[in-house]
Amino acid sequence: MKIGILGLGLIGGSLGFDLKSQGHYVLGVSRRKSTCQKAMELGSVDQAATELSFLSTAEVVFICTPIGLIVPQVEQLIIHLPKTTIITDVGSVKTPIVQAISPLWENFVGGHPMAGNTDVGIDAAQKNLFVNRPYVITPIENTSTNAITVLEDIVRSLGSMIYHCSPEKHDRAVSWISHLPVMVSASLVAACLSESDPEIFQLAQNFASSGFKDTSRVGAGNPELGVMMAQYNRQALINSLYQYRQNLNEFIDIIEQEKWELLTEKLKLNQQNRPSFL
Repeated sequence: MKIGILGLGLIGGSLGFDLKSQGHYVLGVSRRKSTCQKAMELGSVDQAATELSFLSTAEVVFICTPIGLIVPQVEQLIIHLPKTTIITDVGSVKTPIVQAISPLWENFVGGHPMAGNTDVGIDAAQKNLFVNRPYVITPIENTSTNAITVLEDIVRSLGSMIYHCSPEKHDRAVSWISHLPVMVSASLVAACLSESDPEIFQLAQNFASSGFKDTSRVGAGNPELGVMMAQYNRQALINSLYQYRQNLNEFIDIIEQEKWELLTEKLKLNQQNRPSFL
């Protein structure tokens, strides 16, 4: 199958590696010629160019641009494609994207691979990034069943675990386990930066180890991605943040009132339930 990838960053480049390993012929498009060249040199794509028309012969196209560019890029792309081409995206927010593109393109299927890291660009691309990772497909009532089946087959070949849900339910779920952690982690870093005593601040930097590394990682990722998560999944994220604040206030009250047994109970409950999320 001939597959196109629009956007050759971490996700697009990694998709290219794995799709090529499955025997597909991969066409890539990026805004920068240097990225196109690097993707071909790395073996992430067979051919690459900067023009959207380069994808006109692809049977399936993955849109792997930043969230805010997905809809406008699709609007520009579809004038170059036959109606039979299947389009899917990898955006971490689904409702506004699916609502905007579905009326424009009959063979569009929303998707979201739950994989990645804080690195960006084609140099961050890696093989087998999607193995044993959730890949969410978000069809709506009028989504083409054939397009869904084709996408499922491709996703299955990546070694991913396929899940189906509505765009709205997807956005509420990822607000808890993806978007909220980014904001909480960012708040942690910001709180540390607010230390006014230079000596204490320096000691904190010197002492920081694995715990701080783990809890601060997602908050120190790509700022553009963090802003777009908040912008395009605003209400679900706000709801999650309010609930998080309520729980944080509860922990503050417990510690202020020295209710150590209650704190122990809550920490034990977290210890027991965390594995069900992983």
